[in-house]
Amino acid sequence: MNVKRITPVLLVKEIEPVIPFWVDRLGFAKTIEVPDGNKLGFVTFQKGAAEVMYQTYASVEKDAPKEVADTARKGPTYLYMEVDNLDAVLVAMKEVRMVMPVRTAFYGMKEFAVQDPGGHFITFAQQVAAPQH
Repeated sequence: MNVKRITPVLLVKEIEPVIPFWVDRLGFAKTIEVPDGNKLGFVTFQKGAAEVMYQTYASVEKDAPKEVADTARKGPTYLYMEVDNLDAVLVAMKEVRMVMPVRTAFYGMKEFAVQDPGGHFITFAQQVAAPQH
């Protein structure tokens, strides 16, 4: 068996607030959009080989058993994204809530973390040195 792709699905109350975060700030394209009434129930963002999906809690509740839907509401997801230009991402994240300031970790990555409009945490990182053991 070969794994062809793994794509995170982040669950949120509303999708609309996260669209500018991924499209305007990070340059992702909205490739799939599934309406749910007068709102979106599901969306996929893609940039190159990177892909992330968002689905509303209400949409999950229609698709999954109650215990799954209830568990889905329990916490934010944490993403770790390696980039080739951390300074450009830092500029793009202006006015986004920073939850971890820029730092260089012992494993050779310069990184910082933000909280997206849906409540999930995203660490952006760029390799700047060889890891220290």
